[in-house]
Amino acid sequence: MPFSKELLKGSTDTLLLSLIKRKPVYGYELIKEIERRSQGYFRFREGTLYPALHRLEREGLVEGKWEQLPNGQERRYYYITPKGESVLASRLAEWQGFSSAVDMVMGLGNL
Repeated sequence: MPFSKELLKGSTDTLLLSLIKRKPVYGYELIKEIERRSQGYFRFREGTLYPALHRLEREGLVEGKWEQLPNGQERRYYYITPKGESVLASRLAEWQGFSSAVDMVMGLGNL
């Protein structure tokens, strides 16, 4: 079922932070992991992902580090910062409250 891009726009940073918190990851890996975890519902493109990662980096929520692979190739891995962990915790709490309230209004929650 297709979704409004506006819905994703407000959640992109939180989705990225939650995956980066699990382990340091590189861009293409993030694209594939989001697609896998959402069972194909979310399909990020590089044009969406990299501007978001750069914004998170500018805001001090993630840190990108170039790392050399055994084959000599370099890859940029993203790590969550303490500030990023704090922001993520706040956003997750906000999301839980919001989604619970929406569920109650729509009759999906426990009343």
